[in-house]
Amino acid sequence: MAFTKAQEEAITHFQGPAMVLAGPGSGKTTVITHRTSYLIEHYGIHPGNILVVTFTRAAAEEMKKRFLKMRKESRTMVRFGTFHSVFFEILKYAYGLTGANIAGEDVCYGFLKDIISKINLDVEDEAELLKSLTQEISTVKSEQIPLEHYYSSSVSDEIFRRIYREYQEKMAQKNLLDYDDLLVCTWELLTQREDILAGWQKRYQYILIDEFQDINKLQYEIIRLLAKPENNLFIVGDDDQSIYRFRGAKPEIMLQFPKAYPDVHKIVLDYNFRCPGNIVKAAAKVIGRNVTRYDKEIKEVKEEGAPIGFLKFPNQNQESLFIMKKIKDYVAEGGNYDQVAVLYRNNMDARVISQRFMEYNVPFYMRDVIPNIYEHWIARNMIAYLKAAAGNRERSVMLQIINRPKRYVGRECLDQPTVDFERLRRFYDDKYWMIKKIDQLESDLNMLRKMDPYTAINYIRHGIGYEGYLQEYAEYRKMAAEDLLDLLDQLQESAKGFKTTEEWFAHIKEYGEMLKNQNKRDRKAENQVTFSTLHSAKGLEYPLVFILDVNEGIIPYKKAVLQSDVEEERRMFYVGMTRASEKLYICSIKEKNGKPLKDSPFLSGIDT
Repeated sequence: MAFTKAQEEAITHFQGPAMVLAGPGSGKTTVITHRTSYLIEHYGIHPGNILVVTFTRAAAEEMKKRFLKMRKESRTMVRFGTFHSVFFEILKYAYGLTGANIAGEDVCYGFLKDIISKINLDVEDEAELLKSLTQEISTVKSEQIPLEHYYSSSVSDEIFRRIYREYQEKMAQKNLLDYDDLLVCTWELLTQREDILAGWQKRYQYILIDEFQDINKLQYEIIRLLAKPENNLFIVGDDDQSIYRFRGAKPEIMLQFPKAYPDVHKIVLDYNFRCPGNIVKAAAKVIGRNVTRYDKEIKEVKEEGAPIGFLKFPNQNQESLFIMKKIKDYVAEGGNYDQVAVLYRNNMDARVISQRFMEYNVPFYMRDVIPNIYEHWIARNMIAYLKAAAGNRERSVMLQIINRPKRYVGRECLDQPTVDFERLRRFYDDKYWMIKKIDQLESDLNMLRKMDPYTAINYIRHGIGYEGYLQEYAEYRKMAAEDLLDLLDQLQESAKGFKTTEEWFAHIKEYGEMLKNQNKRDRKAENQVTFSTLHSAKGLEYPLVFILDVNEGIIPYKKAVLQSDVEEERRMFYVGMTRASEKLYICSIKEKNGKPLKDSPFLSGIDT
């Protein structure tokens, strides 16, 4: 097999620290597997003394498979594993840990759910809160932040500390560890027991790490311990593809690696074997605007390909119809659906295009589950208002609207299966201001009855005051009201074109069924288009790639204000561009949910 000069330099590296900067399509997996083999064949290193670490089980299995195939072997003593599996192994030998001691995500969520319920946190978005709390608990552990110095972005600091302590108590009672505890316990063990550390240092004398740009603080500290005293640490990654800061990744660790290891051997895999020359050059212009990065000049192997398509559409509907037609034409000309990827910033951005594909029976699968917007609590509130307007007085329906916005109606007067307005008035007959609020609600419901769904939602927002309620709720939950209002915008936009509530409800039911069936699709089934967020597309490649909605506020995301955040967004766009092995379309829209949009600033400097 022929290697480039840089690949050969990396493969034949022997001792001491090495940092391999491996850009998109540069053959990093080939380098890791061949370097592992070279250590065994040319330097006589025992396979059992080599550790190869990746971030996912699938990546570890693929790496091992390729290594065995290359060496024409059926088994090996080289240890291929994830950080968590390696640390679990260390704890297993020290404490007799078994798989039964590891808490899965559902168990962790269950504990948090019980705690939230016990302390009576009044939240509408329990699923979102659980996700946020899980991430924050992970941050406290992986970054070794003292609890009293951590400031929560989900709940009050006092509440967060209580939740954290009770969560840890539940874990201890059940003799369980979550994935971050594996890191904490391994760190504590290796720093407190020099004899155990020495044993593992002797075992793993050569350590290779893939996707090093995604490492977190504690993973790095443990690996540094294991690599001592020889520091035979061979790291492979690309600072330009570091896009997991929200999961605790610290791209600055790779950027500061030469400071930690001044004698590091730095190698740049400077050829992109995947993308046509024009995509390599355009992507280089995009990422070159980032300041915090290693400067590198990536060269193309392929010649100039088809020009990048820069497409601008009036809205997402037109965008999705065009893309669908393009893909159908591509297949009619001999291409396959599985050679195509549609990429977007977040899952909600795929709602319109996924709906079109389902309606027209174009086969696709989603690498991430697209949430059903109509199951969001805000949507449930809107639906409840429209049901109540149509005469539905069931208690479950009325509970969803009665205090949204606040009308100060107590649950004690809603103790019957159905709600009667006359009974409410009698209950509050000594409070004139309350009767006024009840009269107003009844009047509002009568108004809504005469409206189409789009107009009705607009009236609920502005006439009834639901937007004010969302702003108060966002403040209580320490979240951006803009996120909730955006979802309300999307919901209102989805109701456009339906003349009656019944029509809209029928659409909601049909869409829910289609989405349910879509989510059951076998991702391994042949010949289907891939739908993916930019995050989930990392490491993949497709002949034909579409990137949706490359607009200011979407890519880059509107919350990216700090330079470090904008640079991460730019890296994400760079990752998306470099998934294409033949043809790339970059799409933008003029308006979304009735609001005008500008092109993304990331497009400046490349020929559009």
